[in-house]
Amino acid sequence: MSQQTVGQTEEKSSWVSGLAALIVVAALVLYYTLIDQSLLVRLAALFGGIAIAVLIVAISPDGRRFIAYAKDSWYEVKKVVWPTRKESTQMTLVVFGFVLVMSLFLWLADKLIEWLVFSVFLGWK
Repeated sequence: MSQQTVGQTEEKSSWVSGLAALIVVAALVLYYTLIDQSLLVRLAALFGGIAIAVLIVAISPDGRRFIAYAKDSWYEVKKVVWPTRKESTQMTLVVFGFVLVMSLFLWLADKLIEWLVFSVFLGWK
């Protein structure tokens, strides 16, 4: 049995990520160098390279952890109780009403302060 230290695992993980990034860059370069080929061939090269890179990352330890995290997140999103259309409309109207009242209040406060400063304190007309 071989034991890996944390440093060795991180090194292996970064090596796998670097390889995947290199494959994506190679797919992009291949896409642009095959300019004389049909669009289908160029897209096949691009998406094939991206698929290979995704597969390499998915089988890595970090990729497996990410996939597990994504599955757990999706499971949690399914448990969310979303508001009904009526509730959403009511809350939207409450927000618009609040914005209207606050804008009116701020406008009145601005006009009052303007009147106090320019007419009362400075004596301007």
